[in-house]
Amino acid sequence: MLEILTSSLLGDTQHGFFTRKGGASSGIFEGLNCGQGSSDLNEAVTINRARVAGAMGVAPAGLVSLRQVHSTRVVSVTAAWSGGERPEADAAVTDRPGIALGILTADCAPVLLRAGDAPVIGAAHAGWRGALDGVLERTVIAMEALGARRSAIRAAVGPTISQRAYEVGPEFFEQFAWEEAGFDRFFVPGPGDRLRFDLPGFVLSRLRDLGVEAEWTGHCTYSDPERFYSYRRATHAGEPDYGRMIAAIRL
Repeated sequence: MLEILTSSLLGDTQHGFFTRKGGASSGIFEGLNCGQGSSDLNEAVTINRARVAGAMGVAPAGLVSLRQVHSTRVVSVTAAWSGGERPEADAAVTDRPGIALGILTADCAPVLLRAGDAPVIGAAHAGWRGALDGVLERTVIAMEALGARRSAIRAAVGPTISQRAYEVGPEFFEQFAWEEAGFDRFFVPGPGDRLRFDLPGFVLSRLRDLGVEAEWTGHCTYSDPERFYSYRRATHAGEPDYGRMIAAIRL
């Protein structure tokens, strides 16, 4: 049985943050691993993605995702592509019905967006690097290019690593401190010289600074292994790879 988290902020726009429950993968990928770039069995990933597509009401080919590289590149989707032709980007927008935009994450923040005044949707992969560099700003601009009005855009941030689990070093902090005054508010002291970074808070702040109303579902990927994959948790456990959750939205 699939588990799909939703946000009331996105209204009746069909969307979902899928947990790892209800999938065909096994071993360290047990559950709904939708990562085409993982070392999981291709057959299992294909089954998992088909289940997600079915839940979104589209054909498997209608669930499109990207080759994510922590960039700020946004693609405007006019037609679905095959899995092997995924463009290198970290966000997508569309005004075409029948296409489900998919974003893969395993600690980074999946962001789903919809315009309340136009048939336009977006999906973004916002890790710390992309969020700092402007992937959310570029996503909103791309939605505006399709006819959305910025003040009518709403965004939901899905399961991501929370501040209590995101320990970083001073060099990480310095990248934010150099970028803009006031970014230190997203850090709290940790053990020794370590700090803890508030990724969901930072992503929400970036969206709200754009004039976009936004909310976080409140789920921490690191702290709930039964429901979520986590890159950082897998790394701490010495596992060779990790699964990826999918978040999707469609008109």
